Amino acid sequence: MKKGTWIAISIVAVLGMMGVWAVSRYNTFVTMQENVTNAWGQVENQYQRRADLVPNLVATVKGYASHEQSTFTAVVEARAKATGITIDPSHATEEQLAQFQASQGELSQALGRLMAIAESYPELQANESFRQLADQLEGTENRIAYARNVFNDCAKEYNAAIHRFPGNIIAGMFGFERKAYFEAEAGAEKAPRVEF
Repeated sequence: MKKGTWIAISIVAVLGMMGVWAVSRYNTFVTMQENVTNAWGQVENQYQRRADLVPNLVATVKGYASHEQSTFTAVVEARAKATGITIDPSHATEEQLAQFQASQGELSQALGRLMAIAESYPELQANESFRQLADQLEGTENRIAYARNVFNDCAKEYNAAIHRFPGNIIAGMFGFERKAYFEAEAGAEKAPRVEF
């Protein structure tokens, strides 16, 4: 074969390998993006589980502490606000996640106040229904923390992949954008002060 033929074959082979690499990277990014979306779905699933427990918990505590109406109202309003925020994980921004996290934090605080009221009623603490709900709530809080960690891990892996060279070229060409993370609540970096 002539030298020009070898050069042409070499160029075609190199371009073919680059094309295969580009398709492979693109498909990897799509898979990683779907992992982030799935992880977000698990976060929402756990928050929904918590929201579903709230009415039963409020009703149970209300039976023992009916005069705490402002706390019950605060819990119900916080639940409504928390469940009213929806986020598209493929286009979630830092601000949207912060807003979502703030509304969930308000619900956590309201539930904390509700549980503090419950501690004032020993007969409520002894109620089997209340204990089961409290255990389910505690388990759900653990699941929420785990789901948020998984989401952040998936987002981190995806973000690193789309920013690494030469994958960033493919990511830029096809519009793969950085995913937002859940962040610690304000003041979480300070250790609580304990006095005896």
